[in-house]
Amino acid sequence: MFGIKFASFSPTTFVIHTVNGIVKRKGRGLSFFYFAPWSNLEALPVGSEDLPFVFNITTADFQAVTLQGQLTYRVSEPEKLAALLDYSVDEDGTLLTDDHDKLQQRLIHTTQVLTNALTGQLDLAGSLQSLDSLTAKVEKELSTSEAVTMLGVEVLGLMLLSIKPTPEMARALEAEAREALQGKADNAIFERRQHALEQERSLKETELATRKAVEAKERELKEAQLQGDISAEKQRAELVEENAKNEKISADARAYALDACLKPLEKLDVRKVTALTASSTDPRASIALAFQELAENAANIGELNVSPDLLRTLLDRRDD
Repeated sequence: MFGIKFASFSPTTFVIHTVNGIVKRKGRGLSFFYFAPWSNLEALPVGSEDLPFVFNITTADFQAVTLQGQLTYRVSEPEKLAALLDYSVDEDGTLLTDDHDKLQQRLIHTTQVLTNALTGQLDLAGSLQSLDSLTAKVEKELSTSEAVTMLGVEVLGLMLLSIKPTPEMARALEAEAREALQGKADNAIFERRQHALEQERSLKETELATRKAVEAKERELKEAQLQGDISAEKQRAELVEENAKNEKISADARAYALDACLKPLEKLDVRKVTALTASSTDPRASIALAFQELAENAANIGELNVSPDLLRTLLDRRDD
C-alpha cells in the first residue's frame, strides 16, 4: 500500500537494504518495512551449499578422464561478494539475476584448473590410484586460492568421488588388469606346483637316504656275518688240522706199539707159528695149510693124487 512493503528473510540469508545507493540496514535474517520505489534489496545466502560437478581433465600421458565430485562452501564475507556480483531480489525474495550461478561456475572452474594442474603431473594409472591424495591436495589449493578468497567464499570441503577413463581406455585397462590377475594366478599355480615338486623331491631324497642307510646297515650286517663265518671256518680248519695232528700222533703211537710187539717175531718161521696155532683152529684151516705147503714144494713132488673121498676121510677123522 502506497509502495510500503514488508520483507522477512531466513537466518541463513544476509540482507543489504539500500535507498538511493545508501545502505540503510544490513545483516542476517532481517525483517523490516521498506518503501519499494526507492529501495533495493540484496539477499546473499550465507549457509553452506553443496556444489556437484563433473568435468574432463587430461593426465600426464595425454589420457582424458572424467572427474566427478562435490564442493561444499559458504559465503563468509557477503559484503565482499555483493561488491562483485548482483544478488538483488524482488518483493518475493526471488533473485533478479543469475549471478549466483556465475559464482558457482567460477568455483567449478577454479576447482577444474587446480585439479588439472595436479593430474597433469600424473599418468593415467597414477591418477586412478591417487584419488584420496588428489582430493586433499585440491582442497588445500582451493582454500588458499586467491580466486576463491576474493569472492568472500570459504571452502568447507571437497570430495572427488570418481575418476573415470574413456570407455575404450576402461576396456583396455580391464583387459590389462585381467591379464595381470591371470598372470598372478598362473604364478601362484606355478609356485604351488613348484612347492609340491620341491616337497616331492625332498620326500624322495629322504626315502633314498633312508634306503641307502638301510642298505649300508644290511651290508654291515652281511660283512659282520661273513667275517663271523670266515672266523668259524678258520676255527674249524684249525680244529681239523689239530685233529689230524692228534690222529697222526695216535697212529704213530699204535704203529710203534705194533712194531714193538712184532719185532721179536721177525725171525720165527711162519709155518711153525701156523702149526702152533693149528690145534685151536678149524680142521679145514689145517688142511688148507697142508695144501699150501704142498703147493710151495710142488716142484719137488712128482705126482700127487687127491680124491674127494680122501678129503672127506681126512675131514671126518679130524672131526672125530
